[in-house]
Amino acid sequence: MTSVTKGFDCATPLNASLAAAFKEQGFDFVCRYLVPQGWKRLTREEAEAISEAGLSLVSVYETTADRALGGREAGLRDGVIAARTAQAIGQPEGSAIYFAVDFDATAAQMPTIIEYIRAAGEASPAYVTGVYGSSAVIEAVRAAGACSRFWQTYAWSRGHKADGIHLYQHRNDIQVNGIGIDLDESYGDEGWWSTLNYRLKAEDVNEIIERFLAHEFGKASGADKLRRNELANELRRASGQPLHMYVPEHTE
Repeated sequence: MTSVTKGFDCATPLNASLAAAFKEQGFDFVCRYLVPQGWKRLTREEAEAISEAGLSLVSVYETTADRALGGREAGLRDGVIAARTAQAIGQPEGSAIYFAVDFDATAAQMPTIIEYIRAAGEASPAYVTGVYGSSAVIEAVRAAGACSRFWQTYAWSRGHKADGIHLYQHRNDIQVNGIGIDLDESYGDEGWWSTLNYRLKAEDVNEIIERFLAHEFGKASGADKLRRNELANELRRASGQPLHMYVPEHTE
């Protein structure tokens, strides 16, 4: 069963207290703008505050909503800028950068969008390339093999949810903790990151979980199962892995 993790995206920069408030409310990740300038940009200081609060980061590159219509030339330029910006704020190599297609793209525009995404990835080889957009954009870009990470918005998707997505934006324009946010959920392998240095190897963590925390999990009480899952998630977080959600069973 695929685990679902709760997150959000926003244009407003987060300080330490805001990041902590979202974490306390059950959010596990935030998507922020990886751009070199402007009021909504993610800075190194903000990335560190978000990471210290226990939230993971997802990077999205967007200057204008229809930037992808610039095609290959724009993609090459943006890929270089995105990679340089990521390095400057401490985003580790191997994590993902999502390039936004933030409008209702038509079928006729898809070839240009595909060339933009492919070129952006070519120009930022140290990072995994993703795309944000409608279900039609996700399916076209994936079919072309232009990138490997997919963040779908419900907007312009006309009720359709694409298969194989890593992130899903399912509600827009709500107020939480005094700022405007959109709600997202993730399904694993989304390429999020943190400024904290991971000292634990994923394979070691998974062996610890399997040997000690998952041992006789089915025989444990409800409270013990919940606690074991919490401990396992702390280990997963320390090794940069997606968290697993445990839903307690209700008995009559």
